This record gives sequence, C-alpha cells and structure tokens, in this order.
Amino acid sequence: MKNSRLASFDILYDILKNGAYSNIAVDKGLAEVDSKDKGFTSRLVYGVVERKLTLDYFIDKHLTSKAKPKVKIILYIGAYQILFMDKVPDAVAVFETVEIADLIGLSYYKKLINAVLHKIIECKSELEETDDLSIKYSCPSHLINMWKKMYGEEKTLATLQAINNRPPVFAIPNRKFVDEGELQYELLDNGVECEIYGDVVKINSSFDLSNIKAFKDGLFYIEDYSSYSCANALECKEDDIVLDICAAPGGKTFTMAQSGAKVYAFDLHEHRVELIKKSAQRLELDNISASINDALVYNSEMPMADKILCDVPCSGFGIIRRKPEIRYKNLDDIKELPQIQYDILSTSSRYLKNNGRIIYSTCTLNKKENEKVVEKFLNDNNNFKLIDKVTVFPSENGGDGFFYAIMEKIND
Repeated sequence: MKNSRLASFDILYDILKNGAYSNIAVDKGLAEVDSKDKGFTSRLVYGVVERKLTLDYFIDKHLTSKAKPKVKIILYIGAYQILFMDKVPDAVAVFETVEIADLIGLSYYKKLINAVLHKIIECKSELEETDDLSIKYSCPSHLINMWKKMYGEEKTLATLQAINNRPPVFAIPNRKFVDEGELQYELLDNGVECEIYGDVVKINSSFDLSNIKAFKDGLFYIEDYSSYSCANALECKEDDIVLDICAAPGGKTFTMAQSGAKVYAFDLHEHRVELIKKSAQRLELDNISASINDALVYNSEMPMADKILCDVPCSGFGIIRRKPEIRYKNLDDIKELPQIQYDILSTSSRYLKNNGRIIYSTCTLNKKENEKVVEKFLNDNNNFKLIDKVTVFPSENGGDGFFYAIMEKIND
C-alpha cells in the first residue's frame, strides 16, 4: 500500500499531466491506499484540483523560473495542506511533502520545495485578505464574469462559495420496498450516518454505499437532488409511455419508473446502456427498457411518448463540486454545444404525442445552453408552449446546479 501523499502525487499526475478525469483517477488510485488513508488522500487530490488557480498564485510568486511538472505537483500537495488543511501542522505538511521528492527520485529539488513552502507559510494570510475572486475561490475570471453577466453579483458569489465544498450524496428510496423513513433505518443499521431530507435520505458520512446490504438488495439508488427534482417535475403516471433520451447512468430513469410508467431509456454507448440495465435489475424495476440510440438522429421505430426527458450533454458548470476540473474549460471549446443541444431537443420532440410534455434539462449554469436553447426551440415550433422553467444554483437546495424547462405539445 502507498502512503497517502505519494498516492496523491500519482493520482494528481494522472489528472494534471495525462488529462484523466478526476473521479475516475481517484477511484483507481484509492485502490492502492490503506482504508484509513482514503479520506485524506481523496480530500487532498480533489482539493488540489479545486484550488489549482489559488495554489498557482501562491507558488509562482516564489519561483524564479518555471518548475518541472512533477515538482509543481509536489508543491501543490504541500501548498494545499498549508493553505486549506488546518488540522495538518505546517511543519508536518512541509516535511511530508519534501519526502515525496525522495520517493520519486527528485531529491535534487528538496531545498527548492522546502524554501517555497516556508515562504507560503509566511504569506498565507493573503488568502483571506484578497478581493480577487478568481484567487479567493480558484475560479477562472472568464467564468466568473459570465456568471455575473447572466445571473448577477449575488448569485455568482453564492455559487463561488459553494463550488469548493464537497457535494452531498442522496439515497433515493426504491418505494417498491421502502419509504424514506424505512430506508434511513436500514442505512443507520448498516453504519451509515444519514438524515431524512424531504422524501429522500441525505448521507452525512463518507461511505462506500455500493458494498452495503441495503444497496445490493435494491432498496435505493444514488441520484443528485436537483436531478431527482427534475425527473419528478415531469409528473409521470402509471401507463404513461416515457422516453429518457440521454439516460445514463440512469438516476432519472429510475425515478420516473417508480411512477409505474413504461420507461424507454437510451444512450449512445453500449457500456452505459448495460449500466442502466444492471441497475434496473438490481432495483427490480422491470418497466424499464434500455437500448442504444443516437439522440441526434431521428429514429422512425421510436414509440410515441406521453412524456419525454431530454437531458442533453452540456458544459457541466453546475457540477463543478463533483468534477472540479470542469471550471477550467475554455468557453470557446463549448460554443458548439447549444446547436447540438437544440438538435437533440428538436429530434426528441418529434416523438411526443399531442398534449404530451417534454423536459429539456442540463446540469450547467450557462444561459446560452439553457434559456437560449429553449427560446429558439419555442420560436421555431409554435405547436409547443412553455409550462415552467427552473434554474437551481448549488447553494440553494443542497443539490447540483441545474436547469430544466417543461414544455407541452399543443394539438397539431
């Protein structure tokens, strides 16, 4: 087993140098860490990715030349502990971080690493004193400015304060077997700290829920609360035909299926379809049919539906707490998304019966991908009317940042 700081280095190298997704790299790396160190390692890795802009500011001001990538990652590990992990004494953070250089064959840089970290200790009060939101919250200025323009100063500040917190986990009861009270009892009996949150259960402890008996028995599934609320807003009923166009990993599919509706769930990739099938089998939701479909291409064999959920691919600015590297996306790299989203919505709407309802949703905070797509669709399709639209910010209901619009098809 690796010690926590060495494991953190390896995981961060995979993320920052090789471009691995943080959640996948963390899950893979934690397999080599002792169970008692997993929490610390996970927090350290996610913390560095979340706070990279802040760490760059404090590190670079004390470097006279550009550091080698591996040295920079070591400095990230030390600087994060000094600036953000109050329970780790500064002296311990420096000593343990410098030791990483020995372990990976970079002993030559130990003096440099030691010197930079001690200088950061001397000036760490600057973090509380700065008025620069980009440094304070480690969020690119272009994203902050976009949010200010679209949502105003107050919403932007609240979002910035939320995105560096760990995201909550919600267990959704499978009402075929339990309600939220019974599920809470089962989870507590399995050693999971939790509380009832509306009609679901909020998990308050770090726990591998997939290994407990209640999960294996199909008593619950994991879904973000904003996503859960969106699926419920479609108000599916028994005997409804429902299409979940971009369904994987399946949380909204399972929520809609609990109504008794017949739910057809689709994804472009076979392994993601298999994931939905496997979970539906575990939950004993036999009213779900999952298969491959390209959401951009009209499928003449698609059943006509009473309800459609169209949760499109997006920039993901609402789920930064779960995938912190998303904040560093270049806005130019996502400018093609609104057209793709519009095309998926337009294609999906062709499967809707008269008087049926369709939800367009994203897990992003970007009006170009949200309101503007819906406005264009309604302008181009006068046989649809807007019923409601909702934007949820990550500071509001405990869930992720999310947008959805409910539209109804008027008789042709």
